Amino acid sequence: MRYLFTHLDKAWELTVIHLWLSLLPLVLGLVIAVPLGALVHRTTVLRRITTVVASIVFTIPSLALFVVLPLIIPTTILDPTNVIVALTLYTVALLVRAVPEALDAVPPAALDAATAVGYKPLTRVLKVELPLAVPVLVASLRVVAVTNISMVSVGSVIGIGGLGTWFTDGYQSDKSDQIIAGIIAIFVLAVVVDTLIMLAGKAATPWIRAGKVGRRQAKAEAK
Repeated sequence: MRYLFTHLDKAWELTVIHLWLSLLPLVLGLVIAVPLGALVHRTTVLRRITTVVASIVFTIPSLALFVVLPLIIPTTILDPTNVIVALTLYTVALLVRAVPEALDAVPPAALDAATAVGYKPLTRVLKVELPLAVPVLVASLRVVAVTNISMVSVGSVIGIGGLGTWFTDGYQSDKSDQIIAGIIAIFVLAVVVDTLIMLAGKAATPWIRAGKVGRRQAKAEAK
């Protein structure tokens, strides 16, 4: 803890880099996975193929992917783009399976009501299904965000910046307090990001809070 408190400026600098490397892939993966997941949602064959491909991608070790990517895309081994691309692939692999599951959780009655009022399939997905799928999707998004924050640390092994550099620097200079400081900083960062996503999810679904308040009031009146 002492090392962390005496190096707060450096901790903030590394935290900004860490956030950039972990959250940018989260946003990019979300932009790719949501429409892709919605597209394969009702097609059994495509959904199975997508699930298999996503599972294969996620089984590739992150360090190996960081090293191999420069052979596939025009980057150098120390380019942060490798980490961003790799984590985007992992994010898509996780979310593309979560999106159909989130859409499965939408009540059939809501779908029937949307169809009854004349919503076309695309309009129904955008205005009814995806908004109602937000709670389940946010739960998956929280897992992916924490996973990305953890995986960015692996990039320090190949020289990519972030809080993980305190692991490699501490190991090389035999400073256990620096390693512990890195662990604590990453843990706190993960908790903060997870909490912010949870709060954002609640803010995006006010009808859930209204429903809970209504049920509590109904119970109170019943008593």
